[in-house]
Amino acid sequence: MTPKTALAAMAALLLGSVPAVASTAETSNVAAVPDFSTSEAGNPFVDGWYADPDVAVYDGKYWVFPTSSRPYDEQTYLDAFSSTDLVNWTKHPNVLTTANVSWARRAVWAPAPVQRNGKYYLYFGANDIQGNSELGGIGVAVADRPEGPYRDAIGKPLIGQFVNGAQPIDQDVFVDTDGQAYMYYGGWGHANVVKLNADMTSLGQFADGSTYKEITPANFTEGSQMFKKNGKYYFMWSEDGWTGPNYAVSYAISDSPTGPFTKISRVLSQDAAVARGSGHNSVLNVPGTDIWYIFYHRRPLSRSGANDRQLSYDRMTFNADGTIAPVTMRVEDDFEDGNAIGWTTYGGSWSAGTKRYEAGASFGGKALLDTNFSDLVQQVDVTPRSAGGDAGVVFRATQASTGTDAYRGYYAGISGTGKVVLGKADGGWTQLASAAVAIRPNVSHRVRVEAVGSSIKVYVNDALKISVTDTSYASGANGVRVFNTGAGFDGFSVAHR
Repeated sequence: MTPKTALAAMAALLLGSVPAVASTAETSNVAAVPDFSTSEAGNPFVDGWYADPDVAVYDGKYWVFPTSSRPYDEQTYLDAFSSTDLVNWTKHPNVLTTANVSWARRAVWAPAPVQRNGKYYLYFGANDIQGNSELGGIGVAVADRPEGPYRDAIGKPLIGQFVNGAQPIDQDVFVDTDGQAYMYYGGWGHANVVKLNADMTSLGQFADGSTYKEITPANFTEGSQMFKKNGKYYFMWSEDGWTGPNYAVSYAISDSPTGPFTKISRVLSQDAAVARGSGHNSVLNVPGTDIWYIFYHRRPLSRSGANDRQLSYDRMTFNADGTIAPVTMRVEDDFEDGNAIGWTTYGGSWSAGTKRYEAGASFGGKALLDTNFSDLVQQVDVTPRSAGGDAGVVFRATQASTGTDAYRGYYAGISGTGKVVLGKADGGWTQLASAAVAIRPNVSHRVRVEAVGSSIKVYVNDALKISVTDTSYASGANGVRVFNTGAGFDGFSVAHR
């Protein structure tokens, strides 16, 4: 049992059956209590192009319902993913399709799940209507199981008109502690809130007799999200264009579920070393704990297509005054999910099925993440599989291709012959330094690199072994590499220094 597995098991025993508190689900019990700094098995946490994730906790499982990130005419279905531990995810394809919604034909977006009345409801946008003469808007589907199949509950849009300038899209459903359900929605720079009646398929009225209340905060674009913590209502939204790099998440806090909502700050923005276009979020509070995660989509650094979006999550923390601390998009992968989503290989043979990243022996096979760090701390547990050759980390790498030294960047590796080596590649190899260190095959050794400006330091098992100055490469991708040996890699991470 790994330390984090043991922690989760202990927490589950201590908590027993505890009620969940989530913005889109009724109370439920979960088997595992994840306490992570990020998706430690790697972001994206599922494979494929997806966006707009919303979360729920049902029947001891965590559920994620995203948009399928494809051209509008191909967005005719919704998939879902479930997990008992936020590490291993099961895909549930086609939980809702346009075949089960008579009026929906395209642009099925931003599902919002909620459980009530012994049923599972899924709210969705469809058809991307551009005016009140078109058929479409926000619909509601219902199922007997979390994974569906979901079917249209009312045979028409629940909200099919522009009200207060808000395009009827990007809905989030929140059930308050008094049992009243609200739906927050809107696009085109305007946000509304409505009440849902107890049947969850019709709209209620506010005390003044109105059905819609505009709650638009500063810089609102779309992607409403509501949750409650310590009696305060947190309204989150996305701002700037969803196809660009500056898509981001901001938030406000109010004493009322209907506001007013005054923007406090951005809480999630792009990181030019990790990903761009980070937005359209949801929030998960692990039941019975004060552990919070923000789920969102983001665009890989090397991709610019509008629909090149992937699902990620990171830890969300709060300051003493209740404000949200800026979210850090962390880069980690311990391969506990048995896959290597997000990694690109260049030569050699690679597999993550053993819950570590195993590389067969090759002359320079490497695997890189789509990152671009300059000043950094990068580390990984390396297990060389033979006495010869070496294995270790690649950093500040560009122009990668298949070949022994087919990249421009740095490499620090350990060898079963009893040394650690640091060098740089540019179609050829230049050694910068080496040092003696006790290395045994099939034994894990921690390799850490700290690179700040021209200073590069290499540690093995937390002991400084190499310190050099070199100005050849300022930034680039991060990953792992082998040379003339197989190796296992585990506990990979890279962060700003």
